[in-house]
Amino acid sequence: MEIVHVVAINPYRKGNKGKVFSYNIDAYDKVIGSKEIKKMIQQIRGELPIDGVDLNDAQAVKKAQERLKSELPFFCPHYGMFKNNVRRQENAMPESFLFQTIIDVDDKEYVEKAIEKARELNCSSGIWNGSLLHLCYSARKKLHIGIRMPVGMTIEETQKAYCEALGVPYDESCITPERMIFLTDKDSEIYRSKMWCAVMPESEIQARRKAFLDRGLTVDGRGDAKVNSLQFTVNGNSNDNVQNNRLSGNHGSGELGEASEKNLIAFDLFVQSAGLEGMAIDTVGSRHSSLLAIMSAGASRVMSEEELMKVVRTKMPSYYQEDDCHQLIHDFYAKYADSCKPMSRDVIRVNALAEQKANEVKSEERRVKNSNADGNYTVQSSNLQVQSSDEDYPEPPAMPEKLPKLVELLISRTPEIYKPAVAHAIFPPLATHLWQTSFRYIDNVVHEATLSTCLLAGTGAGKSSVDKPIRYIMEDIRKRDAENLKREKEWKEEVTRKGANKDTRKRPDNLVIQEIDADMTSPAFVMRTAEAQGRFLYTSLNELDQFDALRGSGNQQFRIMCLAFDPFNLFGQQRVGVQSVTERVTIRFNWNASTTIQKGQRYFSKVLTDGPISRINFCTIPEREIGDEMPVYGDYDDAYREALKPYIENLNNARGLIDCPEAFQLALKLKDENAEFSRLSQDRVYENLSFRANVIAYLKACVLYVANGCKWEPEIDEFIRWSERYDLYCKMRFFGDAIKRANDTGEKSSKRGPSNMLMQLPDEFTYQQVIDLRVARGMDKKGTSRMLGNWKERHYIKVKDSNSVPQKFSSSVFIKLKFRKENS
Repeated sequence: MEIVHVVAINPYRKGNKGKVFSYNIDAYDKVIGSKEIKKMIQQIRGELPIDGVDLNDAQAVKKAQERLKSELPFFCPHYGMFKNNVRRQENAMPESFLFQTIIDVDDKEYVEKAIEKARELNCSSGIWNGSLLHLCYSARKKLHIGIRMPVGMTIEETQKAYCEALGVPYDESCITPERMIFLTDKDSEIYRSKMWCAVMPESEIQARRKAFLDRGLTVDGRGDAKVNSLQFTVNGNSNDNVQNNRLSGNHGSGELGEASEKNLIAFDLFVQSAGLEGMAIDTVGSRHSSLLAIMSAGASRVMSEEELMKVVRTKMPSYYQEDDCHQLIHDFYAKYADSCKPMSRDVIRVNALAEQKANEVKSEERRVKNSNADGNYTVQSSNLQVQSSDEDYPEPPAMPEKLPKLVELLISRTPEIYKPAVAHAIFPPLATHLWQTSFRYIDNVVHEATLSTCLLAGTGAGKSSVDKPIRYIMEDIRKRDAENLKREKEWKEEVTRKGANKDTRKRPDNLVIQEIDADMTSPAFVMRTAEAQGRFLYTSLNELDQFDALRGSGNQQFRIMCLAFDPFNLFGQQRVGVQSVTERVTIRFNWNASTTIQKGQRYFSKVLTDGPISRINFCTIPEREIGDEMPVYGDYDDAYREALKPYIENLNNARGLIDCPEAFQLALKLKDENAEFSRLSQDRVYENLSFRANVIAYLKACVLYVANGCKWEPEIDEFIRWSERYDLYCKMRFFGDAIKRANDTGEKSSKRGPSNMLMQLPDEFTYQQVIDLRVARGMDKKGTSRMLGNWKERHYIKVKDSNSVPQKFSSSVFIKLKFRKENS
């Protein structure tokens, strides 16, 4: 019987990443066999030069290679068809599921070993026998391993189990239904089974679908399984069904990514068991060994690897950000997690105690919830709902129907669902046109229009919807920048030709270049700022972590974010070298950035209370219903460009300290509304975030006022009120709880200043009383004897005589010689 192959592929160079088409395997072979693809792969691997790129400029070569890689054709290995040819998770057609996945070996040192191991597993007697379908080098000469999924196992379970058997790190980004793989050339293909991308026999398809349905999953293995993953397939290559002795009761509780109450309590109990109670377990230098001790004490027996990850993210947030943490947990489970072994008494006791305490917490929550049944209310002035129920987070505030003319124009070609995000994203590029223009805020501080916007939304949510409006707003600046970049390039080429010749021209004057590259280093940033003559720099980032180029030493990118918002800031560097940049400048830097919600939360997780979040305007795109129609854009044409021109000219022509009384009065009103809500909610985080959110809203109002020829529109009032509410909604939704936790952690170490410990002890005291006092103050027991010895030498205390028999400190009674209570 002839085997039918089907592959969801976009065979075009620079193809739309949101589009895939269903073809037979011939289309796949045609692409990988083309000379153009072969040349691109050789260039990406550094085997051929890239046109127009200096081979001696490592950064430029790397950037060009990344660009080439992003232009490669691609295919989707999990499904053969997508509804309407749109590569989106909800569009993956269940009936076209191929029951195969691709393992990504992303570390070159593993590649050759992984090839050998994959072939070995393919010939083993366990579940991986005959599973190997495809071996292929990736664009950067790493490895893709295509395998058949074992019956009943989901993509995620297969990936985890095979990576464990293979001995390579598991990559959670490889499990999405719509996952795409860049194609490489024919020479990169190591092995291909005839069943690669093949439609399986109908009887086998039905058997596999039934296995999923029996677990409470869909026919393509999606959804929440009623039956836990097939543990016996993970731990070794055996078809024997092994009893899973990992204690139950930890699965499926809480939202995705949240640790269950029971696991959090169990972790604390294992901290005690490991002898780490009262110690700072998230401290650099000791956190690796601390976590190892906690897992060894039994944490790995009562929770799965994924569940422990969630707990560590909460209990050791700093260490969780490090690769070493993830590798340690993964390696520990791979080596020591054996579900066949019986539990020790201590582990069973901890599990039972954690279960009991978790139930007590739940009972208390239910009691509080019932006593506050009428606790859901809405403060009209804020449009933010404060809910005590377990409902989903409320929808963001709805955009006003009537908008300022400029905003209405800029979002006129945008689909409805993206309009709120675009309405926020337009302000940084608009404000970048202002030069030597400032506004006096209600606290009498003069501000320039320092505006930055970060869009947080899910994968495939439509974050690129902001790009076209920004492109048209920045058109005039980009045109002038192009001329100056050309002048700079010509000067650099001349300097290169002449070398150290005395006749070499100095760097050209008036080299104003406002739009900077995302990967610009800190010295280059300082130089561009100095040459901008007081104008704003601007950049638009596809991913927030592109800011890391400005990191310098000590996360400098966050400092730049903060300084960019603050008036009268100074920033720079001093270097000894003649050719080095030595400048001190006032940062004027507006920017747009987009990223996923999870990445955004991770990126700011270490600076939650340090200021960047409050200085940035956040927005989002709500998740669309599954099966919704595709949003359709309008035409960005010459009419759009011409309608925008007068507003841009007004911004370019403005100078000086501009007074906008309507914006000033609006800021006062919004300040009072925020204060009222803060008093009613007693939410300190909301209040703190509202201070700078009000400044941002005021500056937006001023930008609209200037762009409109210094004329106020009634629609500005309601739009700015909505804009501020939306900004605060996003900050509270995505960062509110994390900031509260960070504040609580900080307060634990700052509520009590230093005090005289000897004064807090009775005139006669025992060794144990000293230990109790030290522990109550968060100090270690180990230093007790040393402290008492020090006090004794300095005649603060003496040891009470006990029949002239020498005794250890731990058995002694001490008498105070200073700070006695009877003398006070």
